[in-house]
Amino acid sequence: QVQLVESGGGLVQAGGSLRLSCAASGRTFSGYIMSWFRQALGKEREFAAAIRWSGGKTYYADSVKGRFTMSRDNAKNTAYLQMNSLKPEDTAVYYCAVATYDWNFPTATRDYTYWGQGTQVTVSS
Repeated sequence: QVQLVESGGGLVQAGGSLRLSCAASGRTFSGYIMSWFRQALGKEREFAAAIRWSGGKTYYADSVKGRFTMSRDNAKNTAYLQMNSLKPEDTAVYYCAVATYDWNFPTATRDYTYWGQGTQVTVSS
């Protein structure tokens, strides 16, 4: 059974940085897409970043492009989201998710099979 465990969230001032981790277990992820979504209070969950586990190609939402970087460590079965130049509007619960195919970069929540429990990121102004 696939398990995803996020960590690394916290409180940071605007302009600061955080690195989120998503530790995955239960299978190998070759052939899958792993992504980060976020959900602000009262808003719908939205796509932020994705990585194709085989090869490491990435894809970003326009709102985070140039500020966030997603990577993965095959040996540790862990994905990361380096978040720089954080803004108050980045405040949200951040979720790690896995889609069980990799021929494109899905951005809809319905395309993802596995989800973590989320980690809170709060950016103060």
